[in-house]
Amino acid sequence: MIEKTLLSEFQRVLGRENVFHEEADRLSYSYDAAVLDQVLPALALRPLSSEALGQAIRLCNENSLPLTVRGAGTNLSGGTIPNEGGVVILTTALNRIVEINEGDLYAIVQPGVVTAKFAAEVEAKGLFYPPDPGSQAVSTIGGNVAENAGGLRGLRYGVTRDYVMGLEFFDSNGELVKAGARTVKCVTGYNLGGLLVGSEGTLGVFNRIILKLIPMPAAKKAMMAIFDDVPKASETVAAIIANRIVPVTLEFMDNFTIRAVEDFSHVGLPTDAAALLLIEVDGHPVQVADDALRVEELCRRMGAMEVRVAETAQERDKVWEARRAALSALSRIRPTTVLEDATVPRSKIPEMIAGIEGIARKFDLKIGTFGHAGDGNLHPTILTDRRNAEEWARVEHAIDSIFEKALELGGTLSGEHGIGTAKSRFLEKEVGRGTIAYSRRIKAALDPKNILNPGKIIGG
Repeated sequence: MIEKTLLSEFQRVLGRENVFHEEADRLSYSYDAAVLDQVLPALALRPLSSEALGQAIRLCNENSLPLTVRGAGTNLSGGTIPNEGGVVILTTALNRIVEINEGDLYAIVQPGVVTAKFAAEVEAKGLFYPPDPGSQAVSTIGGNVAENAGGLRGLRYGVTRDYVMGLEFFDSNGELVKAGARTVKCVTGYNLGGLLVGSEGTLGVFNRIILKLIPMPAAKKAMMAIFDDVPKASETVAAIIANRIVPVTLEFMDNFTIRAVEDFSHVGLPTDAAALLLIEVDGHPVQVADDALRVEELCRRMGAMEVRVAETAQERDKVWEARRAALSALSRIRPTTVLEDATVPRSKIPEMIAGIEGIARKFDLKIGTFGHAGDGNLHPTILTDRRNAEEWARVEHAIDSIFEKALELGGTLSGEHGIGTAKSRFLEKEVGRGTIAYSRRIKAALDPKNILNPGKIIGG
């Protein structure tokens, strides 16, 4: 419960209309996209300016109030679920694209800018911002940076951290900290920006973000390779990379996912296929033509029944609309959808897909598998009903097994969704006790009152 005097102070700083204390309002910010229990915050705050944001953080620190920053709430690991009695700071009003610099190829944005809107604004100027998380239509740049979000184009272009040139953020005292620069090179001081990217709101609160832009590729070509056998498809992924071809995207969909997507979007996917690979190459037109031909020939050699090459932009867009519909399509089938993102070295994709199939059989569960196979980042999606206690117990065992398989193959717990609270109990298995202790010492030094998204990633 927030004391009346503190509530009044928040209202003075932010404006009464930007301080949400009624239970019905707070309920909207008690959960995110992860399948975890809701936690009702004591207060939700919506600053309209940088000054108000800094003052809100200062007040939280002075009163030892845990705070969680929230953009669109699309987090899949519990990173934006607040602490009991804590405060949620909403960035939705901090949504201005401050600058798009066409000469020096950078942009400056506030954290609440929607990713797809930003990418479209950049593209309108003939430039390109590659990171494209599946939630980009609603997710915000601040959330993308906090989670180091990836996306379909990560194979060729990398992830969010590869485009963060600099940051302004508030520390736990509400003091403004600057890291990085607008310049291509910057080695001034500690790499604080590198520390903050992927920190899930546990070390600071973003105020402004400087992002690298690149020229738009001159040409693109997309294709769909159709397989009657899952191992053939997964082995083709490894073969493409082994042949020194790096597509923009190299996506995998199993039969269960194919049928769900086709039923949902009616885009003409072959529902009798055991698996699909959705592939795109880009760059100089001559290079694109050569790479596309090599990929097509390789797919056929590896056992593809058919390779459909998109001849128009409309056909190409249709392919990617189908892939982006995968989660929405699967989530219609059962009441609860558990989307994971365990990631393995690319050469281990065949073993990981086989492992997921075995886990589905062992625990008698429906698991649709799709994802960024080209960079080893699969999304096994468990369809279940959390209200069924017996089935949910099997789901939890299956999740444990998926993580164990990924680590056994030299992989990682998360390729792009983050650790949050959903995966924190597994972290020691991957990084070891010493790494967690070291991280906790950093956290304690930078946030002595532990108000910044406490309990996330490293627990405590």
